[in-house]
Amino acid sequence: MKFILFFLFFINLTYSQQTDSLPKNKKLKAIEVGLSAYFKRDTSTLKNSYKHLFSFHKTNNDSVILAKHYQYKAMFFEIKYKKDSAYYYYHQSKNISKKIGDSLEVGRRLLSIANLQREVKDYLGSEISSIEALQYLEPIQSYKYLESIYNNLGLISQELRNMDESLKNYQLALSCNKKTNKSPRTSTTYLFIINNIGLLYQKQNFHKKATSYFKKGLAFDKIKEKFPIQYALLLENLAYSNYKIGNIQKVLKQYNIVLNIRKKLNSLSGLSTIHTNLSNYYKDTSQKNKAKYHANQALEYAKQIHYNKRWLEALKNLSELTTGEQSKQYLREYITLNDSLFQKERLLKNQFAKIRYETGKKEKENAVLKTENEKKQAQIAYHQQQETIGWLTSASILLLLILSITFFLHRRKKLLYQAQLEAARARENERQQIAKSLHDEVAGDLRMLYQKLEKSNLLTEAKKLNSVKENVRNLSHQLSSVSFDEVSFKDQIINLVSDYFELDFKISVNGLHEYEWQEVNSPIKRLLYLGIRESIQNCKKYAQASKIIIDLTIQKNYVLLNITDNGIGFDTKISKKGIGLRNLQERVRDLRGTLNISSEVGNGTKTNIQIPLNA
Repeated sequence: MKFILFFLFFINLTYSQQTDSLPKNKKLKAIEVGLSAYFKRDTSTLKNSYKHLFSFHKTNNDSVILAKHYQYKAMFFEIKYKKDSAYYYYHQSKNISKKIGDSLEVGRRLLSIANLQREVKDYLGSEISSIEALQYLEPIQSYKYLESIYNNLGLISQELRNMDESLKNYQLALSCNKKTNKSPRTSTTYLFIINNIGLLYQKQNFHKKATSYFKKGLAFDKIKEKFPIQYALLLENLAYSNYKIGNIQKVLKQYNIVLNIRKKLNSLSGLSTIHTNLSNYYKDTSQKNKAKYHANQALEYAKQIHYNKRWLEALKNLSELTTGEQSKQYLREYITLNDSLFQKERLLKNQFAKIRYETGKKEKENAVLKTENEKKQAQIAYHQQQETIGWLTSASILLLLILSITFFLHRRKKLLYQAQLEAARARENERQQIAKSLHDEVAGDLRMLYQKLEKSNLLTEAKKLNSVKENVRNLSHQLSSVSFDEVSFKDQIINLVSDYFELDFKISVNGLHEYEWQEVNSPIKRLLYLGIRESIQNCKKYAQASKIIIDLTIQKNYVLLNITDNGIGFDTKISKKGIGLRNLQERVRDLRGTLNISSEVGNGTKTNIQIPLNA
C-alpha cells in the first residue's frame, strides 16, 4: 500500500514537468501561423505566435526559437507602426543568431533592419546595415536574400540621387535573381526590381526608357493572374510615364484597372497612390470635382496607414482644389504635418552622419586651409587631451574608491553571514546534544522507574510515568536535527513527503529536481526541511487539508519556499503561533530570512519563507 501511495506522489510531483513538454510540430506550427499572420497583418494571431514561441523557449532553452520569438515581436510592432520597437527587437533577434553562428538568420534580420532604416530616411544607417548583411550572406551564397539586399542598396542610392550607383545595384540584384531557384517569390522579386529600374529612369524624366522596363515586366508570363500586385504597380507606372510623354489615350483606362485590382486586394497603400495619380490626372485635365473626390480618397487611405508621403500630397492637392477657409484649413494641415515630419527627420542619425561626412569631404578638398590651421588645431587638441586625461584620472580614482568601499562592505556582509551560519550550526549541535540527552539519559531513567513501578503493582503511577516518558521522547525527536551527508536533501524531502502522502492527503512538490541542492549550505537545507515538515504536520493535525502544494525556487541571491494548502484556514489576528512555528521563525531569523504566513478562515493557508543564499 505504501509503494502505491509513493508512486501516486511521484506522478503528482512530475506532472507539471511532463505537461510542459510539447511536440516539435507545434513549434513549427506556431512559426508558420505567425508568418502567415504577418503577411495578413493579423496582429492578434501574430502576438499569440510570439508568445507561444517564448513558452517553447522557456521549456527547452532553444536559442533558435528565442531568436524567432524576437523576430515575430518585431514584425508585430512593425505592423503597429512602432518602428523604434520593431528596430529594437530585430536587433535582439540578430544578436542571438550571431551568438549561435546562424549567418542566414543574421543576414535576414539585417535586411529587415535596413528596410526599416530606409523607410524612416536613415539612408546611411540602412546602407551600413545592408553592407553588413552582405558579409554574412555572400559567403553562404544566399542569392534569395542577396537580391533583396542589392535592391535595397539601389533604392538608397536612388534616394541619395546617385543614379549610376543605383542602377549598378539593381543589376547586381537581377544577377542574384537569375541564380535563385525558380519560384513565385523569385518572380515577384524580379518584377519589383524591373519596376524599380523603370522608376529610376522615370525620376530622371527618361520616360521612354522607363516605359521599356514597365512593358518588360508586364510581358511576364501570366502576370495579371499570378502576380496581380506587381501587375497593378507596373501598369500604374506605365500609365504615369505615358501621360508625361503625351500618350494619354489609355491612361485613364489603365488607372481604373489598377484601382479595381487594389480594391479587390484591399491594398491601402496602393489605393492611396492610385487615387493620388487619378486626382493629379483630373486636376491636369480641369475636372475639378473628380480631382477633389480622388484627393479625399487618397487622404483617407493615407491616414489609415500613416503613409506620410501620400498624406502630404493629398493635403496639397485639396488646398489647390478648394477655395476660401476650406483651402486654408487644408494648407494649414499640410504645413503642420510637413513641419512635424521635418522635425522628426532632422533628429535622425543619418542626418548627423551625413553632416560629418560632408565636413570631412570639405576638409580634404580644402587642404590649404587645413595646413594653415594645423598648428592651432594641434594646440586645441593638446589642451583637450590634457583635460580629458585629468577627467579620466579623477574618474579612475573615484571609481577605485567606490570599488574599494563596495568590496569592503561586501566582505563584511559575507563574514557576518558566515558567522550567522556558524551560529546556526552551533545551535543545531546544541539542540542535537539536548535531544540525545533527553532520549538516552532522561528517557532511559524514566523507563527504569516505569519498570520498577510496574513490578511493584503501582500501575496507575507507572502509566502516568510512561506518558511522561513518551512526551520526553517526542520532545527529543522535535529537537533532533537532520543530516544531508548520507541522505541527500532531495531524497530527504521525498522520504518526508512519502511518509505523509495518502489518497485523501495529496502533496505536490515543484522545483525539487530543477536545482543543484548540493551547492546550498546545509543550515539552509535544514531550515527548508523543518519548514516543510512543520507545515505538513500542522495541515495534517489542524487544517483538515486534503491537498498541499510545495514550491521550491532558487533565484540569484535567494532560495524561496512557498507552501499552500486547501485547509480550513484560521484568523491570523486571533490565533497564536505554536512552539513549532516559533522555533521555525527563530531559525529563519538566524539566517537573516523572512517568514510570512497568510490565511483566512475557509480559504486555506499560505506559508512563504525566503532565505539569502550568501552574503
